[in-house]
Parts: sequence; C-alpha cells; structure tokens
Amino acid sequence: MPDLFKRSEQPRSLFGDFVIVAFLLSQAIDGVLTYVGVIEFGPEIEANPLIAALMGIIGHGPALASVKVLAGSLGIALHLNGVHRILAFLTLYYFAGSVVPWSALLFF
Repeated sequence: MPDLFKRSEQPRSLFGDFVIVAFLLSQAIDGVLTYVGVIEFGPEIEANPLIAALMGIIGHGPALASVKVLAGSLGIALHLNGVHRILAFLTLYYFAGSVVPWSALLFF
C-alpha cells in the first residue's frame, strides 16, 4: 500500500509558511466580513451563487464556516505539496477580490 500521507521531500520554505498563514488569515477575514455584510445587507449581497444558495439551505454562519473550512483545507493541501506560488496568487486574489471590497462596503 502506498504511503498516502508521506510529506514531500522539499525543504521547509519560509515563504511557504508566510503564504499559508496569509491565506488562512484572508479566509478568516473574508468569512467574518461576508457574515457581517450578509447580516447588514441581506443574503442577496453575496456574489457567489453557490454560497448564497448554501446560506439559504443551512444558514449564513454554517454555510460560511463550511466554505471557509473547505478553502482552508485545500490551501493547506497546496502548502503541504509545496505549491506556494499558486497559494500566494490565491491569497492576493482573496485580499483584492473579497477583503478589500467588503472592507470598502462596510467601513467607508
């Protein structure tokens, strides 16, 4: 049986460690800001139709928690496989495409 949980043989990367922390932080901030935005403006403010539908089925908090845990888990999988540049791109994407717009909408 192959060793499914064997960690890659790549050396530890300070850049990779920074990126995974930034990614998980961006997911957490996005989740909180999305929750506040949905409470403040209603569920129709959510731009992702899959998340909006999930909110309608299981509620705002559980839907956002589920989606963010899934995203965080996939980000950790990328980190463990040494795919740090893609993870860095996704982190920047989340900050620019979600955290910044939510912050602008909610605080300015």
